[in-house]
Amino acid sequence: EALVTTALQRALLAQRPAPGLIVHSDRGGQYVGNVYKTLLRDAQAQLSHSRRGECYDNAQAESLWSRLKTELLELREWPVFTDLVDAQASVADYFDYYNHERLHSGIGYQLLYLAHQQPLQPTTLDCLLSNWTTSY
Repeated sequence: EALVTTALQRALLAQRPAPGLIVHSDRGGQYVGNVYKTLLRDAQAQLSHSRRGECYDNAQAESLWSRLKTELLELREWPVFTDLVDAQASVADYFDYYNHERLHSGIGYQLLYLAHQQPLQPTTLDCLLSNWTTSY
């Protein structure tokens, strides 16, 4: 739990989210701890969990980890990292590349950080949910 709590604290300090941010994770114990949930509540963020046994609920996160494995880890000789400091620096460098340099086909070959700065466009699902909540 300490690892994900520290990561969340760093993210919240780096860029304060707008109220209503949805933070999605699987049902791992590290994401249901009191400290983690308190940080989210204080940031006015909502915690969202995948459904039990539904791996597709985490498709984006699973895709990220798959890319990290194929684009970083599999390119290195064994042992992959010399020590913990090397591992932390390598993964941090990869995330910087992933967010600021790597083009993503799923968002029209844009840079991820630029796509996140654009206003969200309504989707068909948003319209359906809006109609459902106002109709009933």
